[in-house]
Amino acid sequence: MTLYSTSLQVPIIYKIRISMEFFADSRTNNWFLIRHPFHGLGILALYLYFVNSWGPKFMKNREPWKLTKLLIIYNFLQVLVSGYIFTQGLDAAWLHYDWTCEPCDHSNTPEALRVARLVYVYFLDKMVDLLDTVFFVLRKKDKQITFLHCYHHTMMVIVGWICVKYYPGGHCTFIGLINSFIHVIMYSYYLLAALGPQVQKYLWWKRYLTTMQLAQFCIMFVHTSLLMFKDCGYPKWPVLVALPNIVFFYYLFVDFYNMAYKKEGTNTQRAPLLENKSPDDNSNISETTQNIIDGMKLPEAHSKNSSEGENGACLLKKYHPVDS
Repeated sequence: MTLYSTSLQVPIIYKIRISMEFFADSRTNNWFLIRHPFHGLGILALYLYFVNSWGPKFMKNREPWKLTKLLIIYNFLQVLVSGYIFTQGLDAAWLHYDWTCEPCDHSNTPEALRVARLVYVYFLDKMVDLLDTVFFVLRKKDKQITFLHCYHHTMMVIVGWICVKYYPGGHCTFIGLINSFIHVIMYSYYLLAALGPQVQKYLWWKRYLTTMQLAQFCIMFVHTSLLMFKDCGYPKWPVLVALPNIVFFYYLFVDFYNMAYKKEGTNTQRAPLLENKSPDDNSNISETTQNIIDGMKLPEAHSKNSSEGENGACLLKKYHPVDS
């Protein structure tokens, strides 16, 4: 690299850094994990490395960890936190917000700071959600670690960080509100399922969890799209980030739902759960979805037919048809 090219790159990097700080919310910019993106990205990098490589290799010749009691506590706390975010989000924001278009209040009023802190709690909760995948690895539930699962958890952390740093309030907080409501029901299901077979037989309603997820994405899409037609001072660029992800999530969940439930009449296998937390015997991602994701296929992380050096299921490999 020449000195001339280096001199051109430094100002660009500097300008990007200055821009990131210029548009940041001064109230939240110095909060833990918020000032620089490198901390959060570092955590995500370690997360993806663990669930794709180190974790499966570590567990390869070990017995699955029995985490029943820990999972009961974890799911119970997740229900409490998600319920707190939802109820406080209604009380602090959406019972007073304009549902068609709401600007972000960057002031230091108690009301605005309360919403900002709530958005920060939501971001931290998305960080904690990464433990879902860690528990899968430790329990050797490798086939549950699908592309949909990892993409969802990774993107929610990134989106949460962006919201806290730049717009901790206003229109797009609705996504966190409705998502927290869904998570109350979802983690309640997991809590009941962790209590054992005596409770699991009453969980006939699991298929409706995915239906609620699909309804959630439709509501999110319509509500976020309103920003394109009404100007209240909320920026347009978050819409360009949110809408493609909402559409992508919707497609993946529709495909997941069709694979999981439309064939129930001819397939007796246990249907998978919400957010692609599928049973051990099926990844429930169709060939169509695999081709959509850049022509790649989800590998089976260290399954019985996997080679010793194969990476985990969050990573994508070139798609090769499997002979029947």
